[in-house]
Amino acid sequence: MSRTRQKTQQELALEPMDRGEAPVDGCQGAEPLMAATVFESPASTRPLMEEMCERENLKRAWQRVRRNKGAPGVDGMTIIEARSALREHWPDIRSQLLEGTYRPLPVKRVEIPKPDGGVRKLGVPCVVDRLIQQALLQVLQKRWDPTFSKHSYGFRPGRSAHQAVAQAQRYVAEGYGIVVDLDLEKFFDRVNHDMLMARVAVRVSDKRVLKLIRAFLKAGVMEDGLVCHVDEGTPQGGPLSPLLSNLMLDDLDKELERRGHRFCRYADDCNIYVCSHRAGERVMASVSRFLTKKLRLKVNEAKSAVARPEDRKFLGFSISNDGSERRIAPQALKKFKTRIRELTYRTRGKSLEQVIEELKPYLIGWRSYFGFCQTPRVLTNLEAWIRRRLRSYLWRQWQNGRNRFKELRRRGVQKFNAAVAAGSPTGFWRMSGHPAVQMALRNHVFDSLGLPRLHVSTESSIRSNRRGT
Repeated sequence: MSRTRQKTQQELALEPMDRGEAPVDGCQGAEPLMAATVFESPASTRPLMEEMCERENLKRAWQRVRRNKGAPGVDGMTIIEARSALREHWPDIRSQLLEGTYRPLPVKRVEIPKPDGGVRKLGVPCVVDRLIQQALLQVLQKRWDPTFSKHSYGFRPGRSAHQAVAQAQRYVAEGYGIVVDLDLEKFFDRVNHDMLMARVAVRVSDKRVLKLIRAFLKAGVMEDGLVCHVDEGTPQGGPLSPLLSNLMLDDLDKELERRGHRFCRYADDCNIYVCSHRAGERVMASVSRFLTKKLRLKVNEAKSAVARPEDRKFLGFSISNDGSERRIAPQALKKFKTRIRELTYRTRGKSLEQVIEELKPYLIGWRSYFGFCQTPRVLTNLEAWIRRRLRSYLWRQWQNGRNRFKELRRRGVQKFNAAVAAGSPTGFWRMSGHPAVQMALRNHVFDSLGLPRLHVSTESSIRSNRRGT
């Protein structure tokens, strides 16, 4: 192997760094912070492609791709396999990028169910393309992000869904008690490529980068073994897609700012707050015309509405009509309970410890997001409901009266009460609320098995931080 080839491979250095493995968050639930912001002039001639291929940028991009894991693309290559392939083929890939001849593979179509019905179509790029998209994202985002609207919260450094919901709550509390809830119909599938690339070209002068972005947009989609060419849309699933969507919808943000509206936008979810229903109807009509004529996007009339805030959901939350309280939206609660039922289905044949281990990551992730609500009673009620599901699960596993009697006695239940409960013909769910079963399986039993709590008081958080847990 030549010295030049060895040196080029060493520059990639796709090993994790000792520091900076995890990105720093600006606040709870925030998007990862990127490098210091730098505005890019449309007339700038700085070679973006060379910057994208720099060693440090690629190392950070690889760490992010590896941390996000993700399924293989159309080439079937996993993260581990891609690492070896990159070490061997990176010099050729890098040369293609610098020469402007790189061609990405089609994305793999994956469908996931939506909480409110239907499916969301994702496009999963292969690992190498994910790495290149992430490296390009890191270079472009630090230039573009400072130019975006302060009312845009989705997929931006230091911004989060929690911030968007809190700002929406402030608007309602200030007296803007009517929300214009806009839902864009299949936004990620209908972005016009020419309009999008025109906006990119205003900000990027490196022709190789423009050609690469268009190549990603035109790469096609593989579905059922066939590759379908696409003329519009930015498939969800690639690292670059959220940035391009924010660029496209920045026109909407600037138009709403020009009109003086109070609004919050998170990706394609936009809420505008006004003082009266009549004003809301006017805004809905005029903004819909703007989206159709200027951006060639369509508002989903079935899912959009002008209504009181507590009748609509925004990023999984609903807001009381006076703005005093943010609540978990009913649809989010329904989805949560459905998932818990799946994980605690009584005929799964796993031990209670195994079931709790499977519950842990879901509950912790759900709590980190929906713990932002201001209704602790809802969280404590959900905790009680989960424990009852687990008591019902265990009661079925004990199978018969003799074994149930033995288990109840072993857990300190008096003989008479244990005999009455063990001999009861009542169903599993009703028995999970029986005093004897609750006495045998008190809350501390589930705590000792590591079942996460959904409501964590401020005092508990302080004590945990002091203990370092």
